[in-house]
Amino acid sequence: MRWFHWINFPILIVMTWSGLLIYWANDVYRLGWGNTTLLKFFPQSFYDAFHIGFKLAQGMAFHFVFMWLFFINGFSYVLYTFISGEWRELVPNRHSFKEAWFVVLHDLHLRKTAPPQQKYNAAQRIAYSAIVLMGFGSIVTGLAIYKPVQFWWLCEIMGGYAFARILHFALTIGYSLFFLVHIIQVILAGWNNFRSVVTGFEVVHEENENTSA
Repeated sequence: MRWFHWINFPILIVMTWSGLLIYWANDVYRLGWGNTTLLKFFPQSFYDAFHIGFKLAQGMAFHFVFMWLFFINGFSYVLYTFISGEWRELVPNRHSFKEAWFVVLHDLHLRKTAPPQQKYNAAQRIAYSAIVLMGFGSIVTGLAIYKPVQFWWLCEIMGGYAFARILHFALTIGYSLFFLVHIIQVILAGWNNFRSVVTGFEVVHEENENTSA
């Protein structure tokens, strides 16, 4: 599980970076209505400040290579969870959504009692299952905009080329938000938790009690 986790991290970084290189060649998305724009992804000032060049060919080359690594690693992860039975610890149950709210309240220090914690708490179950579904969504929407003629039927299922591209971009924003929350949670959990993800074990300090007969 740790190998899948750490392999996926640099893959997603490269996928996001190369995907942005592709998007910057035609950065049409914004939040707003009519002629009113509240937020543009990305304004010209952004390119000027960071001296960003338009490298569409380079972005496509990296994106189309690493997408296979992303698919293979993701498929292997899902296959392993089913073969090993780990899916039972990951898939949300009927109590997860209620307990996830308690997790949020506890993390915000608005609730003193810690929610039930097994290998993963309810919020982790939902988040980790959602990220798998998001990965699947990235693959199918990516194929739809990568080969819209060959996969015309998939493109139609995704709502057409333009809408499939919007979904693909929205999923990238979702990954970025997940990374942000995930890193914050790792920092709050402490060094020992991070070390366990790297090494596979935790260091527990126990006080020795001297007893006399």
